[in-house]
Amino acid sequence: MDWGLKNRIARMVKPSTGRSVMLAVDHGYFMGPTHRLEDPRSTIAPLLPYCDGLALTRGILRNCVPPEADVPIILRVSGGASIVGKDLANEDLTTSMQEALRLNVSAVALSIFVGSDYEHPSLVNLSRLVDEGENYGMPVLAITAVGKELEKRDARYLALSSRIAAELGAHMVKTYYCEGFHKVVEGCPVPIVVAGGPKFDTEKDALQLAHDAVELGAVGVDMGRNIWQSEHPVAMIQAIRAVVHDKATVSEAMEVYRSAVSASRVPSTSSSKPRSVST
Repeated sequence: MDWGLKNRIARMVKPSTGRSVMLAVDHGYFMGPTHRLEDPRSTIAPLLPYCDGLALTRGILRNCVPPEADVPIILRVSGGASIVGKDLANEDLTTSMQEALRLNVSAVALSIFVGSDYEHPSLVNLSRLVDEGENYGMPVLAITAVGKELEKRDARYLALSSRIAAELGAHMVKTYYCEGFHKVVEGCPVPIVVAGGPKFDTEKDALQLAHDAVELGAVGVDMGRNIWQSEHPVAMIQAIRAVVHDKATVSEAMEVYRSAVSASRVPSTSSSKPRSVST
């Protein structure tokens, strides 16, 4: 693996812990103005100091993230389907590698749809993207998407999808947590990050997912709705960081969450700065 590729990965997966908290805000490319992501700029801004990577499209990057922001970007480069269309799996590459380089991103990401009618083109797109990534030192994150078929999120299917992604050259894989998740990790020779998925009923449930995922071998999470749809998004991402980077228990992380919520309610006379977080 070339130096540039290693360096980009090291920006996202912190060498001090070997783990990562990625923030997913790319939902609009197929869902439109998602609840609490209607104004991406205001949603993203307070969370930037706490994420190790920001997953989004080029349109949101250009219009909603300040260029001086010091955060690694995971650029979504696949799309072409929507929630009102016939099939979410009917994606193609929508952003070029040259565009990714112009935007100075740390990785590119695309979905693969194993077992769907569009399995073949999505896997060929992954292979081609990996070839281009190797040419330019750009890591490729493969996302084992399931479209609208959430029942596919079991260990056998996710292990199959993750392994295929790794076999085709993906440098990292994003997949779902499931019962028997250790089998998914054991069968995948590249780092795995876990998707947050739909919003849980409680913050504790999301923290439990993050805790269990990293305990069983994931290098971190790429979480969206369970952070920015929380009543207290900044407190939530701090709690997730405690789990991922500091190896906090769920109870300890809940205490981080409650403390951060309490602190946010106390008026401050000094200039407000984000509290120190683990790196």
